[in-house]
Amino acid sequence: MSAVVPARAAWSAVVPAGGLLTITDLHGNQAVDFLLYDAHDTAVRYSAPDTVQAQGSIFLTTGSVLLSCEHTPLMTVVEDEVGRHDTLGGACSKESNTLRYGHHTWSQHACVENFLAEGARYGLGKRDLVSNINWYMNVPVEEDGTLGIVDGLSAPGRRVVLRAECDVLVLVSNCPQVNNPCNGFDPTPVRMTVDPGAAGDPDGLGPVSAR
Repeated sequence: MSAVVPARAAWSAVVPAGGLLTITDLHGNQAVDFLLYDAHDTAVRYSAPDTVQAQGSIFLTTGSVLLSCEHTPLMTVVEDEVGRHDTLGGACSKESNTLRYGHHTWSQHACVENFLAEGARYGLGKRDLVSNINWYMNVPVEEDGTLGIVDGLSAPGRRVVLRAECDVLVLVSNCPQVNNPCNGFDPTPVRMTVDPGAAGDPDGLGPVSAR
């Protein structure tokens, strides 16, 4: 299953154990906000602290294992054409936009709203949102510990491929942010491709079509 996710839109799918998820940055410099849950027990979800501690790095790349709050593997990065991806920058929201960029941004659509709308399809709410991954987003850490959000490292057509280590539910917000360089100030579409491979779909959890 392959779907082009429009700029600013949400997307979700269940990827069966052993299946592959490919994220393709179609136009370059597009941040893809990403949340991950055990498809059979969404209380088991991606944990940024466990993942960062286990990798010994705040950045993700080939070989990185995305760990759950139970310290179990959810997905593994098996191919990365960019080199590093962010674990610290979080998801934009109406509240953070207002704080960072001014009250005039309050009406702008944001990633938290995408996650809430898409997650509601699976019974997930605000309490189920955790620190997310930002594929393609470039968030360097300065010597004084401050974070920057700067021009991305990606380019048109570059991919990240992840292997599911168990049946996982993936939520994506194709980031709508226009107030900093994470999307080059111009959000663009991305392609999400689910290949179940030999894993099949034994539990009838097949991928959910893009909105």
